[in-house]
Amino acid sequence: MNTFAQASELPLLHGPNVYLAFLTEAHREPLRQLAKDERIWEFTKTILLTDTYNEQFDKYFNEALANTGPNGQSFVKCSTADNSLIGMTRIYDVEHRVQRATIGHTWYIPSVWGKIHNKECKLLLLQYLFETKGMQRVEFRVASQNIRSQKAVMKIGGIREGVLRRYVIRNDGTPTDTHIFSILAEEWQSEKKSRLQQLAEAL
Repeated sequence: MNTFAQASELPLLHGPNVYLAFLTEAHREPLRQLAKDERIWEFTKTILLTDTYNEQFDKYFNEALANTGPNGQSFVKCSTADNSLIGMTRIYDVEHRVQRATIGHTWYIPSVWGKIHNKECKLLLLQYLFETKGMQRVEFRVASQNIRSQKAVMKIGGIREGVLRRYVIRNDGTPTDTHIFSILAEEWQSEKKSRLQQLAEAL
C-alpha cells in the first residue's frame, strides 16, 4: 500500500531554512499555545478564540492526527535555525488511482509571514508529491477572503481553476467561497519547480 508515513523519506522534506516532521501527539501542547493567535485564523475561522478554544483546538488536532496513512499525512513545520515550531500543514484527499493530492490546512506563526519559510515549505512538499509519490496533480483550496494566501499560491505557480460558491460554512457560521488552484506534473517539471527555487533563493 502506498503510504505517506514512511520515515525513510523524511530527508526529502528538509531544506536550508525549514523542515517538515510528521505530526505526533507530542506536538499537541506546543502547537496549542502557538495557534492561540487570532491573526492566524482571521480568514478561515477554523478556530475561534473563545472560551471553547481548547475544545476547538483538540478537535482540529485530532483530525490532523487522523490524517495519516495511504490517503494523507499531517506535518509540523520547523525552523532549521533553532528547531522551533512555526506551523502546520497537511497533504490530504489523496487519490492514488488518478494520482491527485491536495496541500492545505496550512498556517504559520505571524513572525515568519512574508519570509522564506512558506516558499521553501511548498517547494519541499511539491517535490515530495511530484517526484517521490508520482502525483500528476496537486491542488490548493483557499477561502475567498484570504487574498494573501491566494496571491501566495499564484506566486508559486498555482493556476486558478475556478470558485466553488458557498462551499464551506466557517466555524463562526458564515459561508465562504473556495478558490481552487492546481499545478500539474508536466508544469512542475517544465517551469514551476525552477520558478519556486528561484523565489526561495531570492529571499
